[in-house]
Amino acid sequence: MTGADDALPDVLAPIGACRRPLLLGHVRADVDTVGSLAAMALTMREVGKEPLVGIQWALVPQRLQGLYTWAGVEPDEQPDVAASDLVIVLDTAARSRVNIACGFDGLKDRPIVNIDHHVTNERFGRWNYIDPHASSTSEMVYHMLRRLDWPITPMVATMLYAGIHGDTGGFSLPNTTFRSLEVASELAGAGARIAEVCRRILRSQTRGEFNLLRLIYENTRISEDGRVAWSTADHGEIVSTGCNHTDIDEQVAVPRSLEGAQIALLFTEGLPGRVRINFRGEGDVDVLTLAKEFGGGGHRNSAGTVVRDRPLAEVVERVVSRAVQYLTERYPR
Repeated sequence: MTGADDALPDVLAPIGACRRPLLLGHVRADVDTVGSLAAMALTMREVGKEPLVGIQWALVPQRLQGLYTWAGVEPDEQPDVAASDLVIVLDTAARSRVNIACGFDGLKDRPIVNIDHHVTNERFGRWNYIDPHASSTSEMVYHMLRRLDWPITPMVATMLYAGIHGDTGGFSLPNTTFRSLEVASELAGAGARIAEVCRRILRSQTRGEFNLLRLIYENTRISEDGRVAWSTADHGEIVSTGCNHTDIDEQVAVPRSLEGAQIALLFTEGLPGRVRINFRGEGDVDVLTLAKEFGGGGHRNSAGTVVRDRPLAEVVERVVSRAVQYLTERYPR
């Protein structure tokens, strides 16, 4: 079971009792968001409920849109919030990141269940099931479905496996635990289509995504001491590849792949005047504390923030300098 067992029973009753829930995730969805949301929608259909899936399609990366299609989940750009008797927000730490056209304020008269694994979660729900020790929200959803004694079909298992695989970096990151591996094994036993998941996640890049990745490689730099690696892409460069701001996230793995790099940073101007920074820490390096200095949030080894109305070069110089200093102060050799 999860490290948040005391919170899990609180959400079981409202989820079990609802008839027409509205399911939401976060903007710029990652695989865990898609996996946990699709799995909830499919399972709720199986038990006779009528789930609505509310998503602004343009805020979902192109290749992840295909996961929803594969699962048979059809999102609604303008869901009827008033028609829902419960809102379930998955994998979303902050009100401002809920992916719905009306914004979080448009949900304020609805009861909300908040299911998430980010340590910085704002606990904005009437019921909050938050487990920062879980590898992913998909792992949490698996435990919840088991407690509800709801069926886990092969496609549900596939979506949950995809979410866990995505958030653990293919079971290679520090959040890979005995528990997450155990859940993945059980999902495989339930019929998860592992080879197909990996093909869709790892080997299905569009030409634009491939060009963006090549750009990130070309722009990668490393600090003099070899401990901080980073890459950049301004708005014009991103557009020139055929991509947009929703396609940026996992490319931080490029600077992270350099030997000796303890902090990896990705600076991207997906939208003019908005510099997004992805922070990644290796081993015991806590990048969440560093990201918070710039108004960010996330996990200990994986965090992010956005800096507005400052030139990309200025942001890069400031954050890289601070990252080098941060490592020297907190993690001296």
